[in-house]
Amino acid sequence: MLKDFLAGVRVLDLSQFLPGPFATQLLADMGAEVLKVEPPQGDPQRRFNPISGQPWSGGGRSPFYDAVNAGKTVVAIDLKSEAGKGAFGTLVGAADVLLESYRPGVLERLGFGPKRVKELNPGIVHCALSGYGQTGPNRLLAGHDINYIASTGAFSASGIPERPVLTWPPAADYASALQAALTITGALVTRARTGKGAHLDVSLSESMLAWQAFGMIAAGGEGEAGRGRNLLNGGAACYQIYATGDRRFITLGALEPHFWANFCAAVERAEWTDRQLEPLPQTDLIAEVAALIGAQPLAHWQALLKNVDCCYHAVLDYAEARADPHVKARRLVTEGESGIGVSFAATVDGQPPEPRRTVEDVDLETALERWA
Repeated sequence: MLKDFLAGVRVLDLSQFLPGPFATQLLADMGAEVLKVEPPQGDPQRRFNPISGQPWSGGGRSPFYDAVNAGKTVVAIDLKSEAGKGAFGTLVGAADVLLESYRPGVLERLGFGPKRVKELNPGIVHCALSGYGQTGPNRLLAGHDINYIASTGAFSASGIPERPVLTWPPAADYASALQAALTITGALVTRARTGKGAHLDVSLSESMLAWQAFGMIAAGGEGEAGRGRNLLNGGAACYQIYATGDRRFITLGALEPHFWANFCAAVERAEWTDRQLEPLPQTDLIAEVAALIGAQPLAHWQALLKNVDCCYHAVLDYAEARADPHVKARRLVTEGESGIGVSFAATVDGQPPEPRRTVEDVDLETALERWA
């Protein structure tokens, strides 16, 4: 069972908004007991709608908060007060993992820098998640997802030739959450073998930078990574997004010759088959395929291509994705006491992940009783 993976592991979550909370939610999905520590006024995400950019107006807690915090217990602690510092120190002493997402130096000023945390708990795995890392010239720069992606070179190769495009969902946020959860899990394995804790320095910018190896190689002279010019970012007809006649979109990922041949046969354009390897960008061939796809509505292409072995899929909106028979069969999207959720993306021994329990808010006395 998935929840057996980290059963018995206690995680202190000192983070807000998306990256840190999603990282610790992954740990909770794997069975860890996550206690999220928030300031007395709460995580700002409780009252925020990241889609509209406005305060949450639906009453109660924002479902966007629950989306990355379901499965956790939450306690409010004022880390600027002596009583709060004492209580937090007790929790640090009882924890296996501490994840914090302050700007470098902030937790140190609150009295819980890496040295103090290690004194309180020599075996703790302390993950410091920040924008640009704990060292280096950019360590104190403010930023958000868009800035961290910009710092890696990724925008130079994504989007249309005229300009970059924003990613959605925020890629650096999720990349760093995955990196943090993976690194924490690895550190726990090492601790189980050696008894030693670890200090982990994970950043949003570097988590995105780690995905840029192909682009870095291209920048060194092995091809061209510019927007809309290479095989995987819009330069090839066989790997492309095309508009349909009713303003919907389809995707074609026919990279392998047999997939491309199957597509050409299905749309009765055998003359395109031998043009797959034309020099990039394939402006003329892309225009020809686009004209064909744009002449018919999405329903036509669904009927014609859905069952053809050519790496085709319609571009779905979120409602369509949620209702997709495959998603339902795999139980990937859940509806429970925490509202709509998207499950941990793994099935263990044939068992899909359990729906996450709702956020549990507790007072400090209860939190200390459970952990002390």
